[in-house]
Amino acid sequence: MKITNVAAAATTLTAALVLTACGSGDPTGAAAPANPAPAPTSAAAPSAAISAEHNQADIAFAQGMIPHHQQAVEMSKLATDRAGSDDVRRLATEIEQAQGPEIAKMQAFLTAWGAPAPGAMPGMDHESMGHGPDQNGMGQGGMEQGGMDHGGMAGMMTPEQMGQLKQANGADFDRMFLEMMIAHHEGAVQMAQTELANGTNPEATALAQQIVDAQETEITEMRELLG
Repeated sequence: MKITNVAAAATTLTAALVLTACGSGDPTGAAAPANPAPAPTSAAAPSAAISAEHNQADIAFAQGMIPHHQQAVEMSKLATDRAGSDDVRRLATEIEQAQGPEIAKMQAFLTAWGAPAPGAMPGMDHESMGHGPDQNGMGQGGMEQGGMDHGGMAGMMTPEQMGQLKQANGADFDRMFLEMMIAHHEGAVQMAQTELANGTNPEATALAQQIVDAQETEITEMRELLG
């Protein structure tokens, strides 16, 4: 009889322990874990945020470089069916693929800063080709190095120059494209260096340095192709 009572008591104690253990491991129970895992924060991480810190130099950089890049992209698109050299066509594709995302980034800068985006410059599309001011003439052969046009932006091509490029094909196009794009890149480098000297926004100055590094490399390559 005593043995039976002891066995029953042991069975009751074991059941109680099992129920207690199950309750402590239930994620829906009232008891909180001893070391709760931190809540995920990746979705709210401001990794893509644009710093609000900026000055007038940052705004001028973005507002000027957007149409400057847009013209380079338009020039590069012309190479698709006009270039005679595979190297020129490849280089034009690389320029277009690099500068398109940079345009979007600078537009995001201006939006974040509450600054207006620039309008299309004369000669920036096929409809406006051939319309707009010619402030500095054609230069030697239409390729004046480092020429200032379109509101003082260095390296911008005039509508007449863009029209000449559109009409060229083969080796003539290659030569014109390389000479124009060298001048265009030199202007962009100059504008980016001004941002590095005067800008305060960290994302804008980082982009300016990226432009200097990439376009100086491309200038070297284009001079080699001309040679």
